[in-house]
Amino acid sequence: MPAPVEPKLISGNANRTLAKAVARRMSMHRGMNVGLVNARVERFNDQEIFVEVFENIRGEDMFIIQPTSNPANDNLMELMIMTDALRRSSAGRITAVIPYFGYARQDRRTKARTPISAKLVANLLTEAGIERVLTMDLHAAQIQGFFDIPVDNLYASPVFALDIEHQFKGQMADLMIVSPDVGGVARARELAQRIGCPLSIVDKRREKAGEVAEMTVIGDVTGKTCIIVDDLCDTAGTLCKAAEVLIEAGANEVHSYITHGVLSGPAVGRITNSKMKSLVITDTIEASEAVKAAPNIRIVPTAPIFAQAILNIWNGTSVSSLFSTETLGPIYEGLYPRA
Repeated sequence: MPAPVEPKLISGNANRTLAKAVARRMSMHRGMNVGLVNARVERFNDQEIFVEVFENIRGEDMFIIQPTSNPANDNLMELMIMTDALRRSSAGRITAVIPYFGYARQDRRTKARTPISAKLVANLLTEAGIERVLTMDLHAAQIQGFFDIPVDNLYASPVFALDIEHQFKGQMADLMIVSPDVGGVARARELAQRIGCPLSIVDKRREKAGEVAEMTVIGDVTGKTCIIVDDLCDTAGTLCKAAEVLIEAGANEVHSYITHGVLSGPAVGRITNSKMKSLVITDTIEASEAVKAAPNIRIVPTAPIFAQAILNIWNGTSVSSLFSTETLGPIYEGLYPRA
């Protein structure tokens, strides 16, 4: 009788910290050491990427942990070349664990003669040999349909719900969940329903990309502790402006919960000097030293949910069970002890 195939993890250079945390978490669940496959992912002098795997992976269930964050093109290329190396080494199945899916904002044609880059990336990953994708909070849910392979899209909202209930214990009646734009209402409403809080919207009008001309608060935020919810924060201009508008509208405090802390350019400086009391992000993108040092930015871990999702995929059990706060409670019990 053949030995059972164990899940094996391999990591690119995009977020090795998260990959190691997932491996540690899986070791706890399995009661045995789950380490990262011994491999090197390096660059030649001309910046060509080279991958070499030092272990036998024939017939193994492989999980590549690699967000396609900045530098997006380098990390995407690393992912595809790693996939090719595994496929040519006769891996049994290759699952790409992409905590942050780059190019997701280019999910449709907004003007004439523009690309749908998210679809192109989906094609590239599939042709490279990836057989399944595991990601978190896709910018647009329809991107799952760009793939002709299974895509599991995890949600940060149940983790955020646990964090909010822990951080704002005794203050839940004063909370107001806020969507920073009309397009994010569904995401904000889902979190509001989880924690039983009302919902408000900041309606914004842009003159051009990256610049907000006008913002209006829809809903009464007077005396409320507002929590802005979104999937990503890039330069933080919109987020900081929304915080200002909410304070002007009568909010007592403004906090933000953002899944992917892209935080490029002047973002950290803007957040540090903004009206926001705190910004909570996840570790789907490896935090820079500036982000770690920022006094009002806090990072919540995603390793517990990714480790459990990987084990569920390997076992052939439900991934959607992880959409429930009740299911995640025991997984995150060390961080958020139950009363």
